[in-house]
Amino acid sequence: MPGDPKFGKLFPCVCTAERQQAKLSRELSSLSQLDSLRHLTFESFDPSMRGTESAFRIAREYARATDGWLVLHGAVGVGKTHLAAAVANAYAARNAQAAVYFRVVPDLLDQLRATFDPENGVAYDERFQQIRNANLLVLDDLGTEHTTAWASEKLFQIINHRYNEQLPTVITSNARLDRIEDRIVSRMLDARLSRYVFVDADDYRVRGFTQSQELR
Repeated sequence: MPGDPKFGKLFPCVCTAERQQAKLSRELSSLSQLDSLRHLTFESFDPSMRGTESAFRIAREYARATDGWLVLHGAVGVGKTHLAAAVANAYAARNAQAAVYFRVVPDLLDQLRATFDPENGVAYDERFQQIRNANLLVLDDLGTEHTTAWASEKLFQIINHRYNEQLPTVITSNARLDRIEDRIVSRMLDARLSRYVFVDADDYRVRGFTQSQELR
C-alpha cells in the first residue's frame, strides 16, 4: 500500500526464494569438501592436546551463534581444519537449507577457473556469486595458493565482499601474516568483526606417531 517502503517494488514470492535457496544449497554442497569431513566434529576433537583448549572453546562458541568471522592461525597439524569443519558441520546440522561452502583456497580458485571452459555448464559470474554469498564460507589454508594477479584479485573480492556484508566466514591459515596481502590481513584482524585465534599447539599427527612408537 502507499506509504509502505516496499510499495511499488518487486520481490520474489516466498516459494520462489525457497526454491532458489535450495538450489544454491545443493550446488554449493556438491562443490564443497564438507561431505568428506563429516567426521570432523567438536565431539571428535581432543581439546586436551596442549595449546588447543582456547581454540576449541572459541570455535565452539562461534558455532553456536555463527556471527562474524573466525580466523584460526597456526602451524600445520594443530587442528585448525578440524575445528573449521566442526563449525561448518554444526552450522549445517542446524540449517538444513543453508548454503555451506568449505574449500581449500587453491581448490576454490581452480573451481572458478574451470567455469571459463564453455563445457562446464556454469557461467563464471554465477559461480562467483554463489561462493561469495554462501550462508557460511570456510576458506581453508589461506596463503597456500599460487599467487597470480588474477588469483589475488578474485580472492580479495570474495573476502572484501564478505567483510563489507559481515557474512559468516571461517578462515584457516598456517602462512606468516607478512606473506598474506595487507588488505586481506587487515580484514582478518579487525576485532569489530573477527575473532582471531593463534593456535600454539603441537602437531597432533606427529604426537600420535610418537605415542604409537612409545607403546611398542
